Amino acid sequence: MASSVKSIGIIGAGIAGLSTAKILKSFGFDVTVFEKEAEVGGVWSASRRYPGLTTQNPRTTYEFSDYPMPSDWPEWPAGKQVQSYLESYAKHFGFYDRVLLQAEVERVEYNGEVAQWFVHLKQAGQSDAAQKPTYQFDFLIACNGIFSLPSIPPFEGRDQFIDGGGLLCHTSQFTNIEQARGKHVLVVGYGKSSCDVANSVCDISASTQVIARTLIWKMPKKLKNILNFKYLFLTRLGEGLFRYVRLKGFEKFLHGRGLFIRNGMLNSVEAVIAKQLKLDQLDLRPKKPLESIARSTVSLVTEGFYEKIQQGKLVVRQTFITQLRPGEAVLSGGEVLPADIIICGTGWHQSVPFFSQDVLARICDSNGNFRLYQTMMPVAVPKLAFNGYNSSFFSQLNCEIGALWLADYLLGGVSLPSEKEMNDYIDERLAWMEERTDGKHSKGTNIIPFSVHQMDEILNDMRLPLSPIVRLQQWFLPVTGSDYRPLTKRLQQRYGINSSH
Repeated sequence: MASSVKSIGIIGAGIAGLSTAKILKSFGFDVTVFEKEAEVGGVWSASRRYPGLTTQNPRTTYEFSDYPMPSDWPEWPAGKQVQSYLESYAKHFGFYDRVLLQAEVERVEYNGEVAQWFVHLKQAGQSDAAQKPTYQFDFLIACNGIFSLPSIPPFEGRDQFIDGGGLLCHTSQFTNIEQARGKHVLVVGYGKSSCDVANSVCDISASTQVIARTLIWKMPKKLKNILNFKYLFLTRLGEGLFRYVRLKGFEKFLHGRGLFIRNGMLNSVEAVIAKQLKLDQLDLRPKKPLESIARSTVSLVTEGFYEKIQQGKLVVRQTFITQLRPGEAVLSGGEVLPADIIICGTGWHQSVPFFSQDVLARICDSNGNFRLYQTMMPVAVPKLAFNGYNSSFFSQLNCEIGALWLADYLLGGVSLPSEKEMNDYIDERLAWMEERTDGKHSKGTNIIPFSVHQMDEILNDMRLPLSPIVRLQQWFLPVTGSDYRPLTKRLQQRYGINSSH
């Protein structure tokens, strides 16, 4: 493998695509990144940046290992800042010219005779009859992300609602807040994007109401307005409070004899959150315990959201829409609400439309779950990998460590186990995900909240573990990008590579 791979095609210029390109370039590979949007950034690009978008993570826990964010930025950077950070990252490490913007990958195909992938583009502004550029690579990496296609419920009467002048869109498509001025707005969903948008538009709308089928626990950025949540949940101890697929070390104690300690910690945090957010007074206390946050994602409290509910600027209704009509929405209880705009924070479809059905059938199972060893390698498709198909707390670090693993694999350092062993590994993980998330595991791509566990496994695969001192610190202090800074250089030294950065 090491001698046969020189050129690598990377699809997507979000966090995964950029970190993959940067690291593989530093190991001597010739990389080309394809991005369908007009700028890099993925979910942070202007075309998908809804009002009020900020990071879920504090700044130091959402930066790359060797490229810190500006220290004068806020603790939770805004979406525009993150996009500018990602663009400057590509320019700083000298591969921005290897990113092709407005270059949508229409189709890819593997030619076994020459052992290469062919990437066919449809560039912006081209007609279907125009000549479409084709690129040829020794290896292909899909980094288009798991948040690729917005998911909007198929509401009955949606066409009539739209024909009557209504706007129906996903949160990622609502990029102009002025559209809400003086309008009746319904926001569907109770995740971070829904609450961010509702919180932003309620100051200029005629009315803003959140329609939530299910209430979930929200994590304040600071508990009791003092303790940053990163000290509780962005540590190894915080991650260890939730049961991993295999228990080791101190986690065996936490989920065995020490279970009462673990339960006590979670119950205490739950009580603090309920009191701080006045959930009982607002009748917004979720019916499931706090530990249910590990089933899909931790959603941070949008600043000012619950205060605006108390002030009557925002209304949260635990119900769902059964029908749309021109200018209104019918709820499950029969109540009719005025509605000019309906914004849906209702998730995503994972989509890789550039693969043929034959290739997809070898990547995914009959339920659409991605079958990827170490969340990266399909078992039965040659010279293909994925990166960023592991939704996590530390997405930039998980992608960066994944890219290091791919570099080590391509250079011959990592050996894959047998197909049977890989399939057994994948079966075990998918069954565990299915059980712990009630099926809400994003087609097998959700590793929340076990970001550090996965990085540990990948680093052990590479014989490149963190130092014991760093691991110990991470039990009590937040995991930061700088914790992983030495790893790239250590792997480069193994291969006799001198880096200019």
